[in-house]
Amino acid sequence: MGKNIAAVAYKDPETEISGAADRADGDAIGVPVYELAGCGKGGPLISGGLKEAAEGADVIIDFTGAPVTVSRIPDYAGLGLPVVVGSTGFSPEQKAELASLGGRIPLLVAPNMSLGVNVMFRLAAMAAKSLKGYDIEIVETHHRMKKDAPSGTALGIAEAVAEAAGLNIDKDAVYCRHGLIGERRDGEIGIQTLRGGDVVGDHTVFFFGGGERIEITHRAHTRATFAEGAVAAAKWIKGRPAGLYGMEDVLF
Repeated sequence: MGKNIAAVAYKDPETEISGAADRADGDAIGVPVYELAGCGKGGPLISGGLKEAAEGADVIIDFTGAPVTVSRIPDYAGLGLPVVVGSTGFSPEQKAELASLGGRIPLLVAPNMSLGVNVMFRLAAMAAKSLKGYDIEIVETHHRMKKDAPSGTALGIAEAVAEAAGLNIDKDAVYCRHGLIGERRDGEIGIQTLRGGDVVGDHTVFFFGGGERIEITHRAHTRATFAEGAVAAAKWIKGRPAGLYGMEDVLF
């Protein structure tokens, strides 16, 4: 994702990468960021320290992963810069920690930075609100290397439809079905996970009714889609007051 964000910023006349950080023992340390991104020569050298990378920046973009993101909360609070977080897999406790950080700095957190996916959230919520009594199922597919399941995007869809339909994801979500489980109960939100190959990310939410079925699907063909959304979010959040924001604030 760092490479994709650098490539998007390189082509955008309104943005530039002022610094980049990787693990202190990473192979990319000392490499010019645009060179690593395949854009040619130039750009700041990749460092092993967040504070060094953030010097001179207007906004920080974090795609490190939930545990690392949470561990950086004191650093982000100290730097005082707006932060855009695209990491996924946060526990409820970690989400609460991030929300607390939003009281001190402008913070945008989204389970998926794709503009299309965030429109999908809105469409799915509209359908869930209108289609009372329909059975809701969500299926997500990702590459075999993805570590968390279900995806943050699938959970984001589930949260959107649960709120719209007056359901509770904590008690109504069903993540696995196996064996003699009996009939599907009313109000379930099924969330199923597929993993394989190099799939960037596919998500479908089904609304099953008597005699009809509605499907809303988003397929990501390249990670550049997420990078473009992250850069758009960074441009939007610059100059905003402290608070916890989402991609819906950027789009709507």
